Amino acid sequence: MTTYREAGVDIEAGNRAVALMRAAVQATYTPAVLAGIGAFGGLFDAAALQTMTAPVLVASTDGVGTKVKVAAQMQRFGTIGADLVNHCVNDILVQGGRPLFFLDYIAASRLAPAEVAAVVTGMADACRAVGCVLLGGETAEMPGVYQAGEFDVAGTIVGVVERSRIVDGRDVQVGDVLMGLPSNGLHTNGFSLARRVLAGLDWAAPHPELGAGRSIGDALLAVHRCYLPEVERLWAAGVVIEAMAHITGGGLLDNVPRSLPAGLGAGIEAGAWPAPPIFELIRRLGEVPDDDMFRTFNMGVGMVIVVAPDAVAAVRQVLGADAYIIGRVVPWSGAGPRVIIA
Repeated sequence: MTTYREAGVDIEAGNRAVALMRAAVQATYTPAVLAGIGAFGGLFDAAALQTMTAPVLVASTDGVGTKVKVAAQMQRFGTIGADLVNHCVNDILVQGGRPLFFLDYIAASRLAPAEVAAVVTGMADACRAVGCVLLGGETAEMPGVYQAGEFDVAGTIVGVVERSRIVDGRDVQVGDVLMGLPSNGLHTNGFSLARRVLAGLDWAAPHPELGAGRSIGDALLAVHRCYLPEVERLWAAGVVIEAMAHITGGGLLDNVPRSLPAGLGAGIEAGAWPAPPIFELIRRLGEVPDDDMFRTFNMGVGMVIVVAPDAVAAVRQVLGADAYIIGRVVPWSGAGPRVIIA
């Protein structure tokens, strides 16, 4: 006789994980949740959208890449869930979307209930911070697909924006100002390169180049920053944000153009902002070319907002030192690089 457990799948482990995460997930619920954890599908009451003139749903799906391998190596799972939620919140934010609900997926070679619960609790905490419901999710144990000790996470977010308030870059003009909001580190991109460069070092011990007794593990696992609070403060102050770019895979070189209309590019001043020291450590140890650094990592800028020159003072008044002028919008002929960093 052969059982499912003997084949490598422990259903009870999944049930234990759900039991451990239940309270954290339910803490994100609002009266809009009609069915959540345990249901085959989450039910979310969309009646509140009736108060909007022309509501538009905004959705995005993403993961955290091989940052999960860093979490597994360091045996620190609490930040990965927050990384995932914040990444997805930022993705819909660039079009003006505010989050409604989030769905997660966790797969592993073998489920460790406490680890899964730590990941989901991180998601729940991040959801609560931005008023987002963690509506549902799935855990999967798949021996043979994942190597022993390996796991992955992914998430889907659904948000809403008034049609008249969609941020699409249509009003961006030559001379508009690019302002960078600082990152906490790598966020959720570039870990394959970072892990290769840093593989021979002790990730648990404080590293002198990182300051304040921080280890490489600390720097790599720094939580992906959520920019919704800062952007909402700008909106509340009446600042018109003409475009936004979430600086993820592809860095400034590939993501800034996604926010610009045809015929426009960006001139960015290298060194116009401070970068967390983990980037210089990677660059130096790996002898990584500058172009690779800027195309792989956010290099210290996690979100770029585009504003008219006369709005810069208002941005700085609201955000203070948490916003840097990093460049300007320039004409682009359609030939050559669309973003120049010099």
